Amino acid sequence: MFRRAAFAAVAAGLLATAACAPISSYSGFQAIESDPKDVKVGVDTKSTVRGKLGSPSATSTFDPNVWFYMNQVKERVAFRRPKVVARNVTAIAFDKDSEQVTDVRSYTLKDGKVIAYNTRETPTRGREMTIIEQMLGAVGHGTMLPRDEEEGVPGNRPGDRR
Repeated sequence: MFRRAAFAAVAAGLLATAACAPISSYSGFQAIESDPKDVKVGVDTKSTVRGKLGSPSATSTFDPNVWFYMNQVKERVAFRRPKVVARNVTAIAFDKDSEQVTDVRSYTLKDGKVIAYNTRETPTRGREMTIIEQMLGAVGHGTMLPRDEEEGVPGNRPGDRR
């Protein structure tokens, strides 16, 4: 009798701790056979890097000779929001002419910076109509869009054809 009660208590304890175990999710570049840190400056080229690592996760907006390989790991416990526990970004720069690797940099979650987004919206200029003007304004026009002879009305662009 005592053994059954002890076994039930241990089983219940294991189930309770298993329910609170974090669930990990991986996204982005996954290094399986080779690591971006294995890329050698002055030795590797764009074609050898693509052969080792595959296509980059992203390329630089202003310079197509900078490739980025990114990945991150998120963990979620029960009903809480997922939390990023690891993030790795490897930036590989190439020479424009010879296409050889000139620089390899690795960044982690500690190198990132939190950016405070501004949630305010910039108001757009235009014609503001009341509800009655909106409902009765289309009567007789045959359409909800403004007519071409309304060129000087605020909110319309010159030469705008609808």
